[in-house]
Amino acid sequence: MIGLFKVKEKQKEEAKNNNARGASAKKQSAGELRLHKDITELNLPKSCSISFPNGKNDLMNFEVTIKPDDGYYLGGKFVFTFQVSPVYPHEAPKVKCKTKVYHPNIDLEGNVCLNILREDWKPVLNINTVIYGLFHLFTEPNHEDPLNHDAAAVLRDNPKQFEANVKRAMYGGFVGQTSFPRCI
Repeated sequence: MIGLFKVKEKQKEEAKNNNARGASAKKQSAGELRLHKDITELNLPKSCSISFPNGKNDLMNFEVTIKPDDGYYLGGKFVFTFQVSPVYPHEAPKVKCKTKVYHPNIDLEGNVCLNILREDWKPVLNINTVIYGLFHLFTEPNHEDPLNHDAAAVLRDNPKQFEANVKRAMYGGFVGQTSFPRCI
């Protein structure tokens, strides 16, 4: 009878140890599994790169750097943060531009106006699609769906002035009353 109690105590102790180990090796959410798949299948343009400032153990928060090789923003370096929800892909990632930029589709706080990050998001879309969408904003800024209405108006009404403003901003100058850090 004493031997039976010792066996039960040993089983309880093993279960407790297994639970403690299981807590440190947490189970991945469906969103983390899908994101891992998306990241392993990335096919980025050579002017884009991805990094994980919190280490590879935190896939849900990462940065994408875009260095446009064409258009108004040629030579610039723009960093975006991605925060991915555990319910991804049923919810679009939250994307912000860390680089202050003069752009009709990115406001001065870094909010990004990209339809696939809002009303046109669908679970079949992926991180690769979002990065290409961001890249496209730099090759073809859109004055018809702006967050920065002043930049959009200049792009629409005076593309040469818009180009001059972009260059001035990228070299760390002022556009109107707004100062921009150098990003070229």
